[in-house]
Amino acid sequence: MTSAPCFVLASRLIPNQDGGFARAVMRRAFDLHAEGLPVTILTVDPAATADHEAHRAEWARRGELHDVAHMRNLYDDLRADASWLRSAANGTTKPAGVEYNHVVDGTGQRLLSLPIITGDPRWHTSDAPVIVYDEAGEPLGSVPGFGGLYRAWLSHVVPFDGVVIVEARQLGDLLASWESPARLVHTIHTNHLEAPYTPDAPTNALWAGWFEIADAFDAVAWPTEAQAHDVRARFGAGRADVVAPNGVDIGIAAGATGSRRAVMVNRLAPGKRIDHAIRAWADVVRVVPDATLDIYGEGSERERLAALIGELGLDAAVTLRGHVSDVAECYRDAAFLLLTTAYEGQGLVVGEALGTGTPVISYDVAYGPRDVLSRGGGILVPSGDETALLRAILTLMQDDELHARLVSEAPTAAQVVERSVVSRRWADLVRSVAGHPTRRPAAR
Repeated sequence: MTSAPCFVLASRLIPNQDGGFARAVMRRAFDLHAEGLPVTILTVDPAATADHEAHRAEWARRGELHDVAHMRNLYDDLRADASWLRSAANGTTKPAGVEYNHVVDGTGQRLLSLPIITGDPRWHTSDAPVIVYDEAGEPLGSVPGFGGLYRAWLSHVVPFDGVVIVEARQLGDLLASWESPARLVHTIHTNHLEAPYTPDAPTNALWAGWFEIADAFDAVAWPTEAQAHDVRARFGAGRADVVAPNGVDIGIAAGATGSRRAVMVNRLAPGKRIDHAIRAWADVVRVVPDATLDIYGEGSERERLAALIGELGLDAAVTLRGHVSDVAECYRDAAFLLLTTAYEGQGLVVGEALGTGTPVISYDVAYGPRDVLSRGGGILVPSGDETALLRAILTLMQDDELHARLVSEAPTAAQVVERSVVSRRWADLVRSVAGHPTRRPAAR
């Protein structure tokens, strides 16, 4: 089947730094390629070309990139040939009243200057000019902000019949006005709400304005039906909403009944509430002295969590394991996965654990865990209830019959997000979107 070219666009995709998001995006691109779509991955982070080459090589080594030649970066393209940006520059050559970072070629000659916008969570929407330089390194003109830069690059890279899967809200903010007939599919990876994360809770400030432009996308892909339902109820149905989750691998059930080892796989970030699990473990080891908890991931909370582990005398029972390149290895010989997050988009880790036959104990948060665990394979605990969390941990550690049942249920529960099922859904979505004119008024 002939397919329109497909482009998977993310701000950055750095191995070992971007967690479940990066795995989901790389997996989507890989699987769309396997479904017969011509796929190119695009990123816009301004790191050095050598760094991007190392990232591509690592993704390929892990078997998560189908072809290193089909993973491109805006600044790599700029350093190779800046003519596309020079032809798009027609604005002022006078910098805004802010500091600038300069992007240079291999000889040190300036190619462009990027404004540094501080103190504004929506810095990316600033129209402060991006200054463009000619072949001699002299100011030639500008494009309006990061949006002008990104739109110019996409107009150079993406043909009119292309489909761009936008994997970051910050990029979506800048592309709703893109004057190209190419189609845009906007994915959602996270919760749009603030605490207490109920459907009527305040909208996260980073989403400010997004719902006003969301009807410009040719599809908005929500990872769970629950989030899509809540959004439609609160913000109306003017968007082209679809439910299209991220996929996971499903293997042979291998959850280790009788094991006393639990795992967590997540960034060490405040919203993950890992301290809840550590405090619970202080009580767990009083009942099950050989119980251990391995915590995989890195983040800003590492120092605080390490201090808490020491304070509670858990150095022999709780270990911060750091980054892991093969997530499946985390679950080897694990009794269960523990998830204490305050909120999720989908909770990719839940499906990944179930796919290996590892049961899950999770706080019942919006969104994601309930969508999968309602089919079996785990235990949902009221969000933030540390007493209930402790009770669930001890129950699963001490009840081998319950544990064995959850192990047997896990792969079946994960089938709703199994990769082949999800990849076919995504391929059908891309082909459907490609078959209709874009919804963006600016491109008609």
